[in-house]
Amino acid sequence: MATFEYNALTSSGRLMKGTIEASSPEQASQMLTEMKLTINEISKAKDKGPKTSIGRNEFLLFNQQLASITKAGIPLEKGLRELASDAGSTAMKKLISDVADDLEAGDNIEQAIAKRQKKFPSLYGLILKAGIQTGRLSEMLTSLNRHLEIGIRTRRIIGEAFCYPIVVISIVAIIITFLFSMVIPSFAEILLDMSGGEAQLPHLTNVFITMAENVWQFWGVVLLLLIVVAVIFILLSGSAQGRRFKEAMFLKLPILGRLYHNGILARMAEAMAMLAGAGTDMPTCIRLSAGATGSEKTIQECEILASEIENGSMILEAGQFSRMIPRLFLYSIQLGSQRNELQDNLYSLGEMYTEQTQYLQVRLQSILLPVMIIFLGVIVGLTVLAMFLPMIKMVTVMM
Repeated sequence: MATFEYNALTSSGRLMKGTIEASSPEQASQMLTEMKLTINEISKAKDKGPKTSIGRNEFLLFNQQLASITKAGIPLEKGLRELASDAGSTAMKKLISDVADDLEAGDNIEQAIAKRQKKFPSLYGLILKAGIQTGRLSEMLTSLNRHLEIGIRTRRIIGEAFCYPIVVISIVAIIITFLFSMVIPSFAEILLDMSGGEAQLPHLTNVFITMAENVWQFWGVVLLLLIVVAVIFILLSGSAQGRRFKEAMFLKLPILGRLYHNGILARMAEAMAMLAGAGTDMPTCIRLSAGATGSEKTIQECEILASEIENGSMILEAGQFSRMIPRLFLYSIQLGSQRNELQDNLYSLGEMYTEQTQYLQVRLQSILLPVMIIFLGVIVGLTVLAMFLPMIKMVTVMM
């Protein structure tokens, strides 16, 4: 079926424009004629193309539905067709249908996903392939949803923790700017007239008056510095070496660095647990889970770690050089492998690091707000003192 645009007149002579679905222009014309319309023009509608962006929540819902369908024993191709018909958006419907078309054409699931790897989460094709081969597809899809949900939650925690300082500092900056641009200048004129010039004013008062006169120049310099930092940030992001340098600097920040590091470890532990459940060997598991974190330093270290394991080293001794992956993380992996409890240990690690991330977020908020309030209080207090010192001095002289 195709969509046709038409321009026609009703029986009363009123102009009508619209679209109609038909298999050919002739059928579309016949359908319009049956509707008692006089056709002026009819043409095939231009294909606008569906949106390609797939929301995370939409994908989570799709993945959970797919897990339910496979658990019920429905073949993957048929299950995808069913999900495509019920998809909430045109983009999701087209994406699922295209994958089903490839499967029916003879491609395996990993190949079908690889063609659209930018539209699916990392590791998705591998997880589906492992689930089909082991007969545990439903279980693997449920594990994937767990991994994605923890990843979303961790990113949200980190995002909120980063936004909080920006919001608090912005509010403090607005209040201080108001004081220095509106309040102090109005007092300065009165004080200069009363005292007979700057030479007669207290030093603190002169300092604050000078700061008020240059407040907009100060913010101009701050804006310029922010632009320079943003440009450097963008340039560093263009190469793996630059991203590693940027990440190393960021990890040195108090609280924020630890919060970011714990978020990486939480995502890596969850990805490793999922891959271990799929039967992936340890070196591949380490490489793929590091890639899922998006951390260049972690990817670099895990490549060396995986190579050492392939050369016969135990994971604990192979990871002695690592700074991104703590000894506890490596010890839990080694212990889990020896006791056949690797997946459970990794899930526990993921939960632990997610909880630590939440704790650091709360700690950041509990520290930052009082510090900003104290800082603002000191600035306001000094401003009041600077404005009243000349009056106090004058009263003292008169007495």
